[in-house]
Amino acid sequence: MNTAPVIAAVDGSADSLRALDWALDAARRRAAPLRVVHVRQYAAWGQAGVLVAGPPDTEDDPVLDEVRTRLGDHPGNPAVEYVALDGVPGAVLPELGDDAQLLVLGSRGRGGFASLLLGSNGLAAARDARCPVVVVPPPGREVHGEGPAAPGPRVVVGLHADGPDDTVLGFAFTEAALRHARLQVIAAYPWPAQAWSAPGQPMPPPVDQDAVAEETRALADGFLAPHRERHPEVRATAEALPGDAAGHLVAASKDADLVVVGRHRRRLLAPARMMGSVTQAVLLHTASPVAVVPPAPHPEQDRETAP
Repeated sequence: MNTAPVIAAVDGSADSLRALDWALDAARRRAAPLRVVHVRQYAAWGQAGVLVAGPPDTEDDPVLDEVRTRLGDHPGNPAVEYVALDGVPGAVLPELGDDAQLLVLGSRGRGGFASLLLGSNGLAAARDARCPVVVVPPPGREVHGEGPAAPGPRVVVGLHADGPDDTVLGFAFTEAALRHARLQVIAAYPWPAQAWSAPGQPMPPPVDQDAVAEETRALADGFLAPHRERHPEVRATAEALPGDAAGHLVAASKDADLVVVGRHRRRLLAPARMMGSVTQAVLLHTASPVAVVPPAPHPEQDRETAP
């Protein structure tokens, strides 16, 4: 059993309190402790060469006091730890994931502009944390597309058939099992395909779309096979869909419990962490919570670079 905590980052905003509720439910499902963290930003502490009289008082924290009242002392609650930290949230939040199962936060914090779809702290955490990061959107976000074909709890995961990440699929299957949910696996393939006979002269695609879709679906089923064996209780269906992967995932988020996406692996010539355009678009537009799962450590490509 994993005894690492589920961490909820709070700042008193409505978005962060929704994230707290999601994190509380996740901790219960995992039989894990819940750690509630408030990162208080003090500009003077984040600026080089600025002299301050002393550290801010950490005895009283109105945000954590509000959370204590909200959670109460219910018998069904997991063990809860309350932590106040001082620093720049965009730098501190990703570091919280070093010893966590999950890091959960809202789309925007108290200081974000109302027009922002995703705050800078959420972006930094999803990009840099070592654990999966769940970003909980505000209610009422509309997405285009038809609703799910069948009722009931549902987890959605994006699968890159050319190079799937087993860590992402493993997280999605585990989450579906915890939620007694079916798993909708979306594998998008590029279409329409084009061949070029001369500059500026596209030709019809040399392959049949049905064949491409069938090959993509067969690849996806092959990647899912070991996870289906480990989680026979999870009903997982693979869908091969043409075109925009982000658009399909956003559409599938309607009434979903969770959308799971991966983060790009570090490359030798580009050692900085990157999320990828699909993951970023999903974070910005989905109607459901989104889990961004970091890739499994690689002995060569994920080596920490010196500052």
